[in-house]
Amino acid sequence: MNAPASSTEGPDLVVAGAGGGLAAALRAAELGLDVLVVEASEHFRRGNNTSMSTAMIPGAGSRWQVAEGVEDSPEQFVADVMKKTKGSADARLTQAMAEVSAPLVEWMADHLAIPLTLVTDFAYPGHSALRCHTIEGRHGSVLLDYLVQAVSVSEKIDLLTPARLTEVLLDDDRTVRAVVVAMPDGSREEIPTRAVVLATNGYGGSPELVRELVPEIADARYHGSETSLGDALRIGAELGADTAFLDAYQGHAALSKKATSLVGWATIMHGGIVLGQDGRRFGDETTGYSEYAATLAAQPGSEGWIVIDSAIFDKCLAFTDFQQTADSGAFVWADTAADLAPVTGLPTDAVAQELADIAAVAIGAATDSHGRTFFANPLVAPYAAVKIVPALFHTQGGLVVDEHARVLRPDGTPITGVYASGGAAMGISGHGASGYLAGNGLLPALGLAYLAANSIAAQH
Repeated sequence: MNAPASSTEGPDLVVAGAGGGLAAALRAAELGLDVLVVEASEHFRRGNNTSMSTAMIPGAGSRWQVAEGVEDSPEQFVADVMKKTKGSADARLTQAMAEVSAPLVEWMADHLAIPLTLVTDFAYPGHSALRCHTIEGRHGSVLLDYLVQAVSVSEKIDLLTPARLTEVLLDDDRTVRAVVVAMPDGSREEIPTRAVVLATNGYGGSPELVRELVPEIADARYHGSETSLGDALRIGAELGADTAFLDAYQGHAALSKKATSLVGWATIMHGGIVLGQDGRRFGDETTGYSEYAATLAAQPGSEGWIVIDSAIFDKCLAFTDFQQTADSGAFVWADTAADLAPVTGLPTDAVAQELADIAAVAIGAATDSHGRTFFANPLVAPYAAVKIVPALFHTQGGLVVDEHARVLRPDGTPITGVYASGGAAMGISGHGASGYLAGNGLLPALGLAYLAANSIAAQH
């Protein structure tokens, strides 16, 4: 733990949250500002939502896309978001995120030396172009390690942990003058500053708020940071901030019941299927892993089985989460369709019929009764199966922000000096779970943080 900045004037910027918010600290430091990062958990490097992600960052029009011959643009990205959210996403914020996406990933590679690459082996649902960028292992803990390392060598950034930012104080002209930080021993410190970025994520760790705002997923497992308790909503309410899309969230229908780790939706996009406890499929899995969490939660027992083959299994080993799930022994294997039923406990006839049906669909000999049109390849024995349960990963609604990440009041005016990013801010996923696209969590977490730093530095 580093000490807070010693200047009696305090740091130029305080960032609450050491996940995606570190992008704000690093960009602000690059632009000459002194920054204090306040983080509630001393275990944040393995326990916050950035570290628990698959490290997928959309970048529309990036140089990696150009090198691969992928045609894309911010306008195409916006169109994809609007299509997925049925036009409900905030248009101004969506445009801002699309426009900053490519500059963001290129800045991360060039300034922070993060070895990003374009994901080309499969496409996530809803993205009309290959635009997700990631790091080797495809795990957020590796991404966060790079961010923390960059912070550790910066002379202009101090990190205070464990400590929790509890209040933002305004002066008489309703401009930020200080923040209040609570320490583990119960003591509180008022730290002068003129700007704060709330990067404390959403409210997924609060069962009461989840049940109130997203009841359809309230009984699912929470697979996110324990410190995502809605701090930004509480602080924002005290400041008179507006909120939006509080019913939005990212669910996931591929959490291993045995390992409590992510199996991943690459299993599906490579050709896998999901079976219910009756041995039958119950929907088009390719609609998206977020909305399929609620679909899975509504099934008897709120659990199911992902079925893949050995070729898909090998392809998915590129994901650290999948590798860990495999290492846990969560998968069962079968040499034939008949053998799959006993090892899963599913009805033999139902499993055999489903595998035969999707084999016909995959080769174009039949139409899927659930409307699925995409199978990368037919499933071929031997088969692997893993029991899954639905999960809530993080919420997508929060404080209303503009294209500079400034927090707004209900009348549209900014609260001078207050910014929000990631799950603390409203996102670009519209309402509910169905508007979520891969990367819609990390892009606002990193992108809004980056834009906030630009805005703060321009006014300094």
